[in-house]
Amino acid sequence: QAQLVESGGGLVQPGGSLNLSCSTSDSRFSIYSMAWYRQGPESQRELVAYITSSGSMNYADFVRGRFRISRDNFKGTLLLLLTRLTPEDTAVYYCNRGGAGWVPGSWGQGTPVTVSS
Repeated sequence: QAQLVESGGGLVQPGGSLNLSCSTSDSRFSIYSMAWYRQGPESQRELVAYITSSGSMNYADFVRGRFRISRDNFKGTLLLLLTRLTPEDTAVYYCNRGGAGWVPGSWGQGTPVTVSS
């Protein structure tokens, strides 16, 4: 399968922001519904947000207006803007197919986000 490479995570204070990126060379990227997932230290991997091939955006309830998902089909890039971060957002964030009936393929390495004062 095509590789997924996440980047942009790091250490941030509560209330801060991060911009996560996911890159793929998959030529079929534009037809997928793409999603961000996360897995905290004591939780299962969970869906954070997804964006369909037509650009419809959907978010988990815990996002509460704080994040924004977007995509650039020409670059094969999926983005996630994280704002107003809290320690509960600490997790490794992954991108993959998801939402609108799409299921994930192989997982990349993820990018860790740590929110701490």
